[in-house]
Amino acid sequence: MNIIIVKTSAIGDVTHSLPALKALRGQFPRAVISWLVEEEAADILVGHPDIDRLLISPRKRWLRQLKAGKIFPTIREIWRFTRELRAVKYDLLLDFQGLLKSSIFIALCRARRKVGFGRGMEHSEGSYLFLNEKIAPVSMDIHAVERELHLLNAIGIKTGQTACELPIAPQSRKEAADILRRAGADHTRPLVVLNPMTTWPTKHWPPESFAALSRLLATKGARIAFTGSPADRDEIAAIIRKSQTRALNLAGKTNLRQLAAVFAGAAVVISTDTGPMHIAAAAGVPVVALFGPTAPWRTGPHGGQHTIIRTAPSCSPCFKKECPTSSCMKDIKAEEVYRAALLYL
Repeated sequence: MNIIIVKTSAIGDVTHSLPALKALRGQFPRAVISWLVEEEAADILVGHPDIDRLLISPRKRWLRQLKAGKIFPTIREIWRFTRELRAVKYDLLLDFQGLLKSSIFIALCRARRKVGFGRGMEHSEGSYLFLNEKIAPVSMDIHAVERELHLLNAIGIKTGQTACELPIAPQSRKEAADILRRAGADHTRPLVVLNPMTTWPTKHWPPESFAALSRLLATKGARIAFTGSPADRDEIAAIIRKSQTRALNLAGKTNLRQLAAVFAGAAVVISTDTGPMHIAAAAGVPVVALFGPTAPWRTGPHGGQHTIIRTAPSCSPCFKKECPTSSCMKDIKAEEVYRAALLYL
């Protein structure tokens, strides 16, 4: 049996699909399972024991190349990728993305059954038009993990109490240990990882608050590491300077698999609502998650060991990327986050 999962992005969304992957492998232990994903999130899935074939779409790179006038080389790349995608006739395609960008690939796939949510799902952008089996839509206020498991249940695939788990290879753990060692980590003290940056300005917690939190954690003898992308390095360095503590700046020093391994070695991860927050939860570490404009019941860290902190003003969740005040995040106090973190130290 050939199965393909279509979940192309983003990092947190791809992580949310891991329980569905586990359920599929449990139901069909001998199936060949493929996964279609975009480059930015692919690293989470590389080497996953339940995935037989990983199809990595460089969609954003293609768009950049087309804008730069590289028309014919890009068309050749798209043609080669399309041939690879269509080389297999799938028995079952599962659309966990539900967006227009993914529906193009779904239309191109050769699959006997193309299953996903039907008309009425929020943000679906008409993707259901490319399915031949449409499942009745469910509320977006159901957690993303549970929505995907519901989709499987609707076609007779048992899911049970499938957890959101990310296997971490021994090599990734070794590489993470080397990264921490080179950064000067003190292995005699508990590690607390702070992940401050997001792609939405409204999800940010003020740098001064992260600096204050870092100072409080240092008084308890914690070793503190900040994580982020290469683009976050300077902003995180500024937070560390404000904190006047000896914290590690790991921004841009890990790939996603190494990042998961760094998280797995921590006592607790403190994060805004962003992809690495979900990686930390899937790596099995407790997360203190800071929420403002988004809804933790929809996309919070999955599992029962985590702590959600939000001030919950009447306008939250608004799901907006711009706000004149961002009071929902600014009003979260460093002392409250510190007290939550102490439960795990």
